[in-house]
Amino acid sequence: LYIAIGKMASQSEVIDRLRATFRSGVTFPEPFRMTQLQNLLSLVEENEQLIQDALHKDLHKPKFESVLSEIQITLNDLYFAMENLRTWMQPEYNIGKNLATRMDDCFIRREPLGVVLIIGAWNYPLHLILLPLVAAIAAGNCAILKPSEICQATEQLLAELIPKYLSQDCYAVLCGGAEDTKSLLKNKFDHIFYTGSQVVARSILLAAAPHLTPVTLELGGKSPCFIYGHIDIHKAAKRLCWSKFFNTGQSCVAPDYVLCTTQTRDALLPALRETLRTFYGPDPGASLDMGRIVTPRHWRRLMDMLEKSKGKVVIGGESREEDRYIAPTVLVDVQESDALMQEEIFGPILPILTIESLEEGIDYINRQEKPLALYVFSDETSVVTTVLNNTSSGGFCGNDGIVHMALPGLPFGGVGASGMGSYHGRWGFETFSHRRGCMNRSWLLERVNVLRYPPYSDYNLGWLRWATTFKKNSWGGCSVM
Repeated sequence: LYIAIGKMASQSEVIDRLRATFRSGVTFPEPFRMTQLQNLLSLVEENEQLIQDALHKDLHKPKFESVLSEIQITLNDLYFAMENLRTWMQPEYNIGKNLATRMDDCFIRREPLGVVLIIGAWNYPLHLILLPLVAAIAAGNCAILKPSEICQATEQLLAELIPKYLSQDCYAVLCGGAEDTKSLLKNKFDHIFYTGSQVVARSILLAAAPHLTPVTLELGGKSPCFIYGHIDIHKAAKRLCWSKFFNTGQSCVAPDYVLCTTQTRDALLPALRETLRTFYGPDPGASLDMGRIVTPRHWRRLMDMLEKSKGKVVIGGESREEDRYIAPTVLVDVQESDALMQEEIFGPILPILTIESLEEGIDYINRQEKPLALYVFSDETSVVTTVLNNTSSGGFCGNDGIVHMALPGLPFGGVGASGMGSYHGRWGFETFSHRRGCMNRSWLLERVNVLRYPPYSDYNLGWLRWATTFKKNSWGGCSVM
């Protein structure tokens, strides 16, 4: 089923409609962009209860988590974009010049790309669609949204609300399954923004290649939490439990596993038990604050990983297939070759691996694919700094988990196998913009320009090299005018 511009329409009809609109230039002016951002803000604010209901139906999300990680993060990005849009749209004139271009008007324009495709994910089915949309609108693009079909309530809500609040000629929602997405990807887009798994990301790249379409991939990976040195173990346990089991562990930036010494592990386990009991009570399955695994298929995948693991379950382990429940679970004696360590867990299962030194922990992290996030818990600044300086990851957070992604001033994105490109705030605006280098030449200083005309001579070449150099003080000026 394709739901677009308020009526039934084919993929090609929707894309053609949006492309014609973009070519008309209607999305370019600042007032239009600001109006659409304001309308999107109204969409979220006026339908907060409907959004919460849909998220609870799809993922059993508690109100607290829905508001914090779906609604408020979207509102904050909208506030930030609306506050800064005029500044972002201004041409950039702080360009380095040489003597030959000193009288010229040189600047960089941020221009919209065209019709972009945004493919969302099921774990945060609202904000993983709307945050890229905020950036696409701010940058002046038309956009087609493809929400995850796994979260059907949220998918249908977006399909109903987007045409009511945003320009139907500029933005459309297309609903459907995997085959529909494959068909959609056969069309030419000016940018594809995808959030999801590495497996599907490879298909996205293959589909984009024939059209030479640029792609942003927001993926995931096994994000480590390295606990080392002196640490307040009770504070660490609270922050670790919250960031790991938030959204039932179904977060691309959730701590995937813990690295620590045996001594730290033995101190951490009682603190984790106490924290989980405080958070969710004696029976987490009865807690209103504990969500559920999204589908039976995803539940079975997690249980299969847990059953194959050679690690020892020391906390949790309970499950119920009928309501897709898995208790917050912690395992010890987990080896690098364990079933839980072969792919991103994406659920409420936390393996603890032991190391003997800071260097061994860093070496372990660097042997793996680069993660989307890396967390270090330590009261020792030197430990946090050492890990930061000797590792690579999409994002980094010291002494907490997942909160770094909520700040619109920081870029959010992966590196290597965890993704390519970034967004949030200004970074999303840049992702959906073309930075066009522009030069308007002066007719003055023609004495310099004639040096480049034939007939060529070594004399003219020498003067031209001097006039075009950026070497400091070569001509008594500076490199940036």
